[in-house]
Amino acid sequence: MEGLSPEEWTAVRLSLKVAFVAMAASLIPGIAIAFLLERGRFWGRQALDVLVHLPLVLPPVVVGWFLLIGFGRRGPIGAFLAEHFGIVFSFRWTGAALACAIMGFPLLVRAIRLSIAAVDRKLEDAAGTLGAHPVWVFGVVTLPLILPGIIAGMVLSFAKAMGEFGATITFVSSIPGETQTIPSAIYAYTQVPGGEGGAMRLTLVSIVISIAALWLSEWLARRVRGRVHA
Repeated sequence: MEGLSPEEWTAVRLSLKVAFVAMAASLIPGIAIAFLLERGRFWGRQALDVLVHLPLVLPPVVVGWFLLIGFGRRGPIGAFLAEHFGIVFSFRWTGAALACAIMGFPLLVRAIRLSIAAVDRKLEDAAGTLGAHPVWVFGVVTLPLILPGIIAGMVLSFAKAMGEFGATITFVSSIPGETQTIPSAIYAYTQVPGGEGGAMRLTLVSIVISIAALWLSEWLARRVRGRVHA
């Protein structure tokens, strides 16, 4: 990593920022949606399930195109946000974070949902019979039990954001210093003569970050499981 150029360092820092923001912004909605899909019984549940997992099966460029139509400066949502709140997503790093969050959201929800399904409901019922409020039951009983799934979902969401290309380049293009993340920078290097070195350096950086994220998630999951069992 010592041989990275300033432009490559900018792409690495931007990728980390986009991935972290996408993961953090998805976390609370992901937990809520996972609970709705796993525990909820309401009309439209199947439609919500399909909508949440749709980015997994749609081509990423299609997701990016829909984002451009909806959140672009002339889109209904994008125009409203820009006019009333000054928030602009298209061709900004915030738009890259939005695209990455949407693409990684199904993976986050799936991991948390599987963890919720594995929780022994008798433990929650026992806390409820002792007079504990549902919010207290969730914070003291349910949340510690599903923490490994939450951590796994966060890592999957982060990894997806680090590698996302199609949706981001369609929605926010590849602007150096603003929206050019590691994948789009690698693609740009492959399009110019002599760019193989830069593409290889960024590829190695991406591999190192991915391995570090996986190791950290396993370490955190082991610590959480140890505390839960204790």
